[in-house]
Amino acid sequence: MKKFDKERVLLAVAGPVIALAVAFVLSAIVLVASGKNPVEPFSIMFEQASFSDVQVRIINQASMYYIAALAVAIGFRMNLFNIGVDGQYQLAAMMAAIVGAHANLPAVLQIPLLLLTAVCTGAFWSGIAGVLKVTRGVSEVVATIMLNAIAVSVIAYLWLPNAFGVKVGNNNTTGEMHESGWVPGIDMGAAGEIYGLVVLAALLGIGYWIVLNRTRFGFDLRASGASESAAAASGVDPKRMVLTAMLISGGLAGLAGLPILLGDSHTYNLNFPTGIGFLGIGIALLGRNNPTGIAFAALLWAWLDKASPELDFHDYDKEIAVIMQGLIVLSVVVSYEAVREWGLRRQQRRVGAELAAGHVLGATDNVKKEVAGR
Repeated sequence: MKKFDKERVLLAVAGPVIALAVAFVLSAIVLVASGKNPVEPFSIMFEQASFSDVQVRIINQASMYYIAALAVAIGFRMNLFNIGVDGQYQLAAMMAAIVGAHANLPAVLQIPLLLLTAVCTGAFWSGIAGVLKVTRGVSEVVATIMLNAIAVSVIAYLWLPNAFGVKVGNNNTTGEMHESGWVPGIDMGAAGEIYGLVVLAALLGIGYWIVLNRTRFGFDLRASGASESAAAASGVDPKRMVLTAMLISGGLAGLAGLPILLGDSHTYNLNFPTGIGFLGIGIALLGRNNPTGIAFAALLWAWLDKASPELDFHDYDKEIAVIMQGLIVLSVVVSYEAVREWGLRRQQRRVGAELAAGHVLGATDNVKKEVAGR
């Protein structure tokens, strides 16, 4: 491996490693300040990861985090900040649940219909922000935040009995979906079932890498994100790329809730997980928008979620996991900036050394010519 490639790998790995190390240290300081053992909580959570049932729950949760983070990462690669992933996936999950409760096709048609419903709903909701940005210059951050609030209101309306809501006790639901729309899981015996759509999450990660790194569209997307003016000079329409990126990001976001919807709950109700879209932002940052890095980050986040409840039984607050997640996000921003500055300095020193070596070589050649001339 060339020296330059080794440095690139080092820079790519250094940011996440530093961020995690800083987050663990700061979490330990918080525990010490509260009069607790700074090591035991982490030992307890690591022990939980050795149990097969916890491992299954971690993988299931990570699949949703992974898809949400991919949706965020698509926007990041285009220099767009899609904060609306949370509203997009919730609204998409509800629409898929409604379609699944009212349509009863054979499984070979029902499942693709539900997937398509979720993708189209998420893309439509993010597309609104994309259209506002390219036509009116409205910041996608502001637009997606507002659309998140609107999505909550739309969901509340759709839950009404005179719309699509089905009341089950005190719980608002969309009614149970027909079994033809259920995606069978991977049976792990006593440990439970891994959601069948975990496979879809993995395929999306592979597709994300191929599209961004092996296609002309991916090159145009990355070029537009790096410099719109340079991309425009090479014939790329920046506005079209912005809208396309928002549509793809929203379409991916629409799939984030489907692993649990089609694999477990089979209805959209008050207990449906929320906040996955916002967690996807931190996971995409930690994974540096790389599908492999995002996978490890999603598993880490899921481990913090699923292992932390055990802390309650050992006189520790499970909120330590939430503190760690917040510290990771903060540490990621700081560490990446530090690593970027360090990389720039190394590049400057290397260029300076090469220029100096070039001057020395040129001076030596001139001396040789003079001696030969004499």
